[in-house]
Amino acid sequence: MKRHNQILAGILVVQVALSVVVFWPKPAASAERAPLFPEIEAEDILGLTITDADGNVLAVRQVGDAWVLPDADDYPAQADKITPLLEKIVGLTTGRLVTRTDASHRRLQVAVDEFSRRIDFELADGTNHTLYLGSSPSYGAIHFRVDGQSEVYLTSDIGSYETGAAVASWIDPSYPTVAQEDVTEMTLQNGNGEFTFTRDAGDGNWTMEGLATDETLNEAQVDNLLRRATSVVIVRPLGKEEKPAYGMDEPGALVTLGGGEKTVTLRVGAKDPTDNSYVVISSESPYYVHVAEYGVQNLLESTRDDFLQLEPTPTPEAD
Repeated sequence: MKRHNQILAGILVVQVALSVVVFWPKPAASAERAPLFPEIEAEDILGLTITDADGNVLAVRQVGDAWVLPDADDYPAQADKITPLLEKIVGLTTGRLVTRTDASHRRLQVAVDEFSRRIDFELADGTNHTLYLGSSPSYGAIHFRVDGQSEVYLTSDIGSYETGAAVASWIDPSYPTVAQEDVTEMTLQNGNGEFTFTRDAGDGNWTMEGLATDETLNEAQVDNLLRRATSVVIVRPLGKEEKPAYGMDEPGALVTLGGGEKTVTLRVGAKDPTDNSYVVISSESPYYVHVAEYGVQNLLESTRDDFLQLEPTPTPEAD
């Protein structure tokens, strides 16, 4: 009897194994792994617009051989960041099908009105396509859907982190002014006065105009001011046209940087209350830009006392 039960158990195991083999999902056939955009190459895409879940929008467009921001008077964008994304978009396939039901689109965040990213791209022939990126069920994987189709797929070849709508992610954030080591004269004008500094060509030490004999210059603060004025980081470019709202008729700060025969000016204008950034324009660039508050704060707020070396406070004598 025991032997009989063992035989029956063995037959059951074989049946289960056969069922697994028969009903286990087959690897997608070559047709099911077809590219989503078989007729499109990365170089066919001339325009790209990314919209995130918060409503932020980034638009880039190819003009000649360069990529630019059309909403900021064609401010230069970085092709080495855009081209890899285009290659990933046209390389998407149908290999990892998740669902074919429209009812799941909102849950997977690939619906027309519920998405993580919406990517619109325009081809050279004038046609347009839309791709939705949605939720991430696991690290490195994301749901996606092509507009007009019910199917939702999963991919690890593209992610929301590389499709951000922040402009700073797609440009060189360094705003042109002048090299720090080239500056030998610097003047700051703000609401607290005018301060002029000169750097000795020999020892590199700074002096300050109007410094009294009993006052000592805090050169570290002067160097900090110089770093801020020569290392401006862009939050977003605005364009070439000066607008009254930029507040440049009465700038909050004006920095003049001189060295040799070259003089560069940097003006800090109005504050944007939405993100506390400031409008800035350099004489080395035709573009007005927004700069983070911390980047220009000491240009706006520095006083004469900030550039003086304070005497140490005497220690009270013990009784």
